[in-house]
Amino acid sequence: MGPKPSPKPSKQPKSPKNVKREAKKGAHGKKGFPVAEEEEPINMESMGHPEIYPLVLTTKTQEIFNCRIDEDITDEEPYKLIKKETILEDLRNRAAVSDFYPVKKIIREYPGDEIVLVYDKDFKYGLNFYIIGTEEGKENYLNPPDIAEELDENKELSPEDLYVYQPPISKPWISLGSEKEIEEESVKDSGRQITYMISRKRSEFGAPVTFSDQNASSVKDAYIECTAYPDKNFTLKQLEKDVAMQVIPQVKDMSTQTKWTYPKNATTQYYPREFSEEEKEILGQSKSVADFLNSVYTSVEIALQQNELLNTFVDDWKFLAEEEGTFGDKTDTHLKEYQSFTDLHNLIEKTVTCVCWHPTIYGLIIVSVAVRLSYEDRVHFSGKLLLQPSLILFWSFSDPIHPQLMLESPDDIFCFKFCPSDPNIIAGGCINGQIIMWDITAHAERIENIKSGSSRSKKVSLKPMFLLEPENNKEAMYVRHCAVSSIEHGHRKVITDIHWLPDTFEVNRMGSVFENRSGICCQLITCSADCTICFWDIRPMKPTTTTQPTEKKKEESIEIPFDVPPTFLHLDLSWKPLARIKLSKGETNLDHCPTKVSMNEDHILFRTQDKGLVQPKITKIEETKPYQNLEAGLANILKPIDEFCTKFFVGTEEGEVMYTDWRLERDPDTGRLISKKPVNLYAIHDGAVHTVQRSPFYNDIILTIGGWNLAIWKEDIMTGPLLQSCCAPKKYTSGHWSLTRPGVFYIGREDGNIDIWDLLEKTHEPAQTQSICLTMITYIKPWTYSAKQQFIAIADYYGTLHILEIPWTLSHPSTNELSSVNYYFERELKHLEYVQQRKSIREAEKREMELEMEKKKIKIYQKSKEQMEAELKLDYENYLELEKAVLINLGLVKVTEKVSYMDV
Repeated sequence: MGPKPSPKPSKQPKSPKNVKREAKKGAHGKKGFPVAEEEEPINMESMGHPEIYPLVLTTKTQEIFNCRIDEDITDEEPYKLIKKETILEDLRNRAAVSDFYPVKKIIREYPGDEIVLVYDKDFKYGLNFYIIGTEEGKENYLNPPDIAEELDENKELSPEDLYVYQPPISKPWISLGSEKEIEEESVKDSGRQITYMISRKRSEFGAPVTFSDQNASSVKDAYIECTAYPDKNFTLKQLEKDVAMQVIPQVKDMSTQTKWTYPKNATTQYYPREFSEEEKEILGQSKSVADFLNSVYTSVEIALQQNELLNTFVDDWKFLAEEEGTFGDKTDTHLKEYQSFTDLHNLIEKTVTCVCWHPTIYGLIIVSVAVRLSYEDRVHFSGKLLLQPSLILFWSFSDPIHPQLMLESPDDIFCFKFCPSDPNIIAGGCINGQIIMWDITAHAERIENIKSGSSRSKKVSLKPMFLLEPENNKEAMYVRHCAVSSIEHGHRKVITDIHWLPDTFEVNRMGSVFENRSGICCQLITCSADCTICFWDIRPMKPTTTTQPTEKKKEESIEIPFDVPPTFLHLDLSWKPLARIKLSKGETNLDHCPTKVSMNEDHILFRTQDKGLVQPKITKIEETKPYQNLEAGLANILKPIDEFCTKFFVGTEEGEVMYTDWRLERDPDTGRLISKKPVNLYAIHDGAVHTVQRSPFYNDIILTIGGWNLAIWKEDIMTGPLLQSCCAPKKYTSGHWSLTRPGVFYIGREDGNIDIWDLLEKTHEPAQTQSICLTMITYIKPWTYSAKQQFIAIADYYGTLHILEIPWTLSHPSTNELSSVNYYFERELKHLEYVQQRKSIREAEKREMELEMEKKKIKIYQKSKEQMEAELKLDYENYLELEKAVLINLGLVKVTEKVSYMDV
């Protein structure tokens, strides 16, 4: 049982030391005599318990009265009954030293024989013990009454004594805004989740693995330097800064000095002064004139030679101003945002895979889109993807919301090209390996009447999101494909690149080159991830007499939809490649996986940007319509073209650049047609090559981009690239040459930035870097609108097409830029040749050193027996001399013993 609950005291009682000190001071006067007056003991009357008197019991006192804490007094029985006589005896023996001295008056006046001593564990009354000074309080403590009886007997108890526990009752939640603060202060994982998947072939499971050590410096490409770069995720930005400013009036002193001249009109009449015939004869016979001409002959000749080398009539100030114009501020050197296109009506998340500007209609740009899914997700959702159309979108500057045309295809398109002979013919490559053909001749008038909106004043304003429903005149036009290649005989995987062969030549099954019989572009070249490169011919094969009736029956049985033109009906589902090339890796059974190709005639297609050159040719083709009758030119005789270069560049998925020949040769053993071995193979890039492009100004200069670096090559140079950049901080994803400046090209990165390289300014790093978007750039395509305005289309991974205006400094070449860049390439070529010469010299020196080492070894083994004995004897004498010197220095042998030691 414990004491009755009571409220906490309002005043803190005195500490035990102060109580004892005052007790000692009051118990004795001078010379230790007792004092007649005694102080009143302190009780807890202020807390409602006047019968309780706190006091301090030391360890010694606890042992005397057998009230030791945790031994005699416990939590179950926190009190002790002590006889009154025992306490009085202690007071007589120890007097003021006794711990009961402060309450001796209460003990003497106590009516009972036993006093209750209670242990105050929680120091409720300030000290460790207290006594109860009345018999009534003693009875209440030892035998506490029940709560119900107290309520009946005494109705004036305190509220704390009458407290009864009541369980809480649930109430509706009233929000005061605290959940928002919790949401703001909570820590969430905002970083982008990165998923890595590592796979291997099933046939390689359980294969034995052997490890070996090798010197990284002796093996090529075995050591890769990981350079440090700043990480934006760990950069600290200053969010707040205190800045003090003092405003003062701007003071500027200027002075000028002018010189005024009075304007005056003046005229002069003159005529040429000439010698007469007599004077001419006299001067011709004059000796002084002859001597003068002989003396100045050399100086005049030197001056004429200088005039021949340097044009003295050129305005230097004019050209100086043009050169200085290339150094402008940020607005003159950075790409400016002009317009952007996004398919807002398609709910599936798609990415842009290929971009092309229309060859003849200005302000019209065409893009192909594909679903943003990995290979595993594409297989998993293959059923749902079949229900969604795969499209090529026609965007116009005049309407950034509604596509003008939509070309349908059986699967996602990853590359497509306009036909150079007829812009209404489009060929594209699918992810499933099929080639698709479209003919938009029926819709040509619709897209030609679209206003291009070339100037910013004609640019339409964007509508709000709730007004994006197409109007009656803005309904999207869907165009079905004309023909699809055969699945069984075509590519097995995604087609990564497609090109039209020029209209100047055609290729047969052997890869031989002949003059084009049709006079139009009628052949294609494609490369795929199935390690093959195929040539395709859109013209029908020569039909035989036996197969004509069956073909007519098939054509009659096939119902052609009314909206599909019959231009390429003969190719639909039966189109096979004309020739197939496999890029073998040599002795192994594996093949190279091509991603991009570049032929020697690709530079012709760049010239189609000039409207004046293309328009007459296209007009002539539209009048004749040769694609409606493709069999017309097949009756002509094939004329071979001699000395035609059939070699081309290929970029692979492993980062290799290959220079090979497309001509096939027969295997002497089997008689089958096989591909030739690559002429050269370079492992330059550390990732898949996604750009292989020839310069529009130099036919033999090729730009390749892959992984984290780029390279510039010169055709027929077998020693290596002219320029190879170091590793970039971010991976490169796309690139393109400038159409107007020979030394400028653009490269897109995976972080949404674009690097602009200018070889006349810097060759080791990009001249400038500009941020375009927040995600990966997938395609770059520049376009020339006029001599004063150029655009560049940049597509990103989220399906947005950004149209930017190219500034003056990046679109207009400087003086003699073409020759300057050509001189740079020639200088790099000379440097490359010099490196190869030094390398051959070092190899020759190394071979000579190895031969000399071998000769020395042979000379050592060819020594005679007498020479070897003489050398051994000389070595033994030298050893004895050394031993003698050591013993003398150690004091083990005296100098007098020298003779005897030598005798020994």
